[in-house]
Amino acid sequence: MNKLNHVAFIMDGNGRWGQKKRKSRNFGHYQGVNTVKKIVKCSLKINIPIVTFYVFSSENWKRPKHEINYLFKLIKKYFSEEIDNILSQGIKINIIGETEKLSSELKSILNKVCTLTRKNKKIIVNLAINYGSKKEILKAFKKNKKKLTIKNFEKNLDTKNIPDPDILIRTGGHKRLSNFMLWQLAYTELFFVKKLWPDFNGNDLYKIIKKYQMIKRNFGGI
Repeated sequence: MNKLNHVAFIMDGNGRWGQKKRKSRNFGHYQGVNTVKKIVKCSLKINIPIVTFYVFSSENWKRPKHEINYLFKLIKKYFSEEIDNILSQGIKINIIGETEKLSSELKSILNKVCTLTRKNKKIIVNLAINYGSKKEILKAFKKNKKKLTIKNFEKNLDTKNIPDPDILIRTGGHKRLSNFMLWQLAYTELFFVKKLWPDFNGNDLYKIIKKYQMIKRNFGGI
């Protein structure tokens, strides 16, 4: 049986889901946050040590300003309302991405949550905010001052000290990585789901994990 340390999610389809329901794209993003809560709860139940959510990519700045503002408002609202639940559940929050480009208010909230949860050990929840893998890789090369080896290089990635994902799940029907963890996904098992993110649930996660357990992972061997 394959060991499961880390599951990563590209949460695609929120906006389309909102429009499909004859409401706004922002309504879809709102429902997407509820799905995140459900998946974290499910991950705790089945003892997944680490989950990573692709929250906001470095390319998402191309979206309409009102949608971007709403996304960041949702993040702030979530942490202001859920911090007690996060702490009581033993969830450790970790942020990856270029947070220096975020507003001072959002940076302050994220820093506070990371500080408050740093000793929690039941599950690590990584949130990729203003994250782009190509920039991350380039930045890691520039930071490297020692002999260039895979080990030394990986020490300069945003995901240093975090095992690479065993599973990547992308909802929304598209079969692409969208500049997400390009280095870290080298040997990850990829699952592309047609469901839009707000419709994704714990049963979907269970089914994917069951399929993952049946895969023979060779890592270049036989």
